Amino acid sequence: MLAYRALFNWARPPVFIGTLLAEPVTQLVFFVYLGRQLGVANDTFFIVGNAVLAASKAGVYGGTMAVGNERRFGTLGNVLLSPRSRSAVFLGRALPYAANGLFVAVFTLTVGSLLFGLDLSVQSLPGIAAALVIASLTCAFFGLTLGALGLRLLDVWLVSNIAYVLLLILTGVNVPSDTLPGWVQAIGDFVPVTHAAEAARLAAAGADFGTLAGPLALEAAVCVGFAALSALLLHVFEKAGRTSGSLETI
Repeated sequence: MLAYRALFNWARPPVFIGTLLAEPVTQLVFFVYLGRQLGVANDTFFIVGNAVLAASKAGVYGGTMAVGNERRFGTLGNVLLSPRSRSAVFLGRALPYAANGLFVAVFTLTVGSLLFGLDLSVQSLPGIAAALVIASLTCAFFGLTLGALGLRLLDVWLVSNIAYVLLLILTGVNVPSDTLPGWVQAIGDFVPVTHAAEAARLAAAGADFGTLAGPLALEAAVCVGFAALSALLLHVFEKAGRTSGSLETI
């Protein structure tokens, strides 16, 4: 929590509200009306999809800040001198950002439902909640993977910006996945949010947990994959940075 408060650039209330609460809601409203105009899908498709996607911003950028800002603020050496496992330290840092992303997703879904009259049944809420929790964790570890690149790249923010925008395209939250080219669908299967959004939509449609198990398990697999990848990259890039003496070079 101390690292979260120190490294998260958007922790101040005005910035937090504008960036993490207002922006996802305005994005949801935009795509709902665009979808109506083009006749792509119904309101539920966009409300639920964008609510799940809302978890990604805190995770992608937060995870990047969790590592990148240590280098930017000149405090990375203090962390690396610690006798504690760096993998454990940095992987643990993903949890506050996952909680942050979950809060933003729930807020976006609630506001979107109120604005457009989406009536979700009580039975659908556990399934939607499970999808949001797993998506939030996946996005946080995805962000941590991008943050690990900050041990070697000077401008990791460019990478995180591109990654966040690509999630809009690859995950099928605003365009039905079956209308995307096959290679885009294939990539989308290995990025955060895709399977969680599918599970959340199935839950909103009244599907039982047996039906949701497949998409939720796939999202959980992506989550574990990015957690492992981030730990590996942190180890490899730390070792390479120590060798070249470039860990704190900005």
